[in-house]
Amino acid sequence: METGLERIAELAKTKPKERFTSLAHLINVDSLKACHWWMDGKKATGVDKVTKEEYEMNLDDNLTDLVARMKRQAYKPQPARRVYIPKPGTDKKRPLGIMTYEDKLVQAVLAGILNAIYEADFLDCSHGFRPKRNCHSALAALAGIIEREPVNYIVDADIKGFFDHIDHEWLMKFLEVRIADPNILRLISRFLKAGMMEAGIKYDTPEGAPQGGVASPIFANVYLHYVLDLWFHLTVRKSCKGKAFMVRYADDFVCCFQYEEDARAFYQALVPRLAKFNLEVADEKTRIIAFGRKAEEAKQQQGGGKPDTFDFVGFTHYCGKGRKGQFRVKRKTSAKKFRASLLRCKVWLQENRNLPAVILMNLMRVKLLGHYRFYGVTDNSKALNLFHRETLELLYKWLNRRSQRKSFDRDKFNLFLGKYPLPKPRIYVNIYSLQSGLVG
Repeated sequence: METGLERIAELAKTKPKERFTSLAHLINVDSLKACHWWMDGKKATGVDKVTKEEYEMNLDDNLTDLVARMKRQAYKPQPARRVYIPKPGTDKKRPLGIMTYEDKLVQAVLAGILNAIYEADFLDCSHGFRPKRNCHSALAALAGIIEREPVNYIVDADIKGFFDHIDHEWLMKFLEVRIADPNILRLISRFLKAGMMEAGIKYDTPEGAPQGGVASPIFANVYLHYVLDLWFHLTVRKSCKGKAFMVRYADDFVCCFQYEEDARAFYQALVPRLAKFNLEVADEKTRIIAFGRKAEEAKQQQGGGKPDTFDFVGFTHYCGKGRKGQFRVKRKTSAKKFRASLLRCKVWLQENRNLPAVILMNLMRVKLLGHYRFYGVTDNSKALNLFHRETLELLYKWLNRRSQRKSFDRDKFNLFLGKYPLPKPRIYVNIYSLQSGLVG
């Protein structure tokens, strides 16, 4: 499988106009079995309730039968099971589509094939769900652009319900630019139209790709590559009087401009551009702000105050200065994400406070490390330390509610932390060490 994908990736890179006509054979027993061993068995089950462990009990026969059904076009993906995940601190819920285990295996191999083809095509501005790229590389690229280039204005944009509104017809047209294998195209179309199951009722899916689908991230990247990335690179930048840059992580993107008139022209063109492909700008989350080394001066001319800030991939970006007084982009955990993380911690402690101390604290340690590794980036020490303190207060509160009598006073709690120490916050990611090789 790896050798086959490497050949595809090399061909895609050397022949950017090549259309791949023979790909379906890569979805075979060996590639499916490799994905099976990689798959997380703790994930929620789909509509058939089959777990990884149950599927594995008769693995070879199950995979042989699956491949046979695919060859005779008898394989049809089952509807995804619709579940809703609460958004901490709000009444809103995020919809997820949970696929059956067998469908997850097929999509995992399919995603590998598509990634091998399109990784050569995707532009440097794209950072989401790509090898050797992540939210931290997106932060580094954005900081490098704003600090090194003559950036004075930011268009902070948001696409409303992106995954729910991916147009199937347009996505298939985009895929056909590189893929000419009718079996693969038919398989993708079946996945898109498999439907959703909620409360025992099946709903058609005439648009969208389920959040939670294994292949949904690559579908999203392909869609926005043609809708947004290429358009910005080939049309928008060439029409600007000054310099223009974009950094995108999945459907979250920020555009940087030298001149305000270019920023406004882009925003006016963005609305009809997205509308053409069944997408819509979230007006309440989209704005143009002065940002960069001249932002403070512009703010003073408007009557004073600090330059505006903007959020990107969970961080609030603001204008600051380095140790030598030079302009710097700085970042901190966004207030929204900070509150949501604390609320999740509170709910988890409330539900699990009666676990044995050693288990509770080991799980707490893992959760804190996950938070610190994501948010532990350059300039964010203050927010990390505050989160650590607030977390300890929550822990103290809920441990004291294990019974009607208080378990701890402060001294005993400190002794408890000495026996079961929690990780201290620290910076894990140096934004400036990531900038080497990144291009806006």
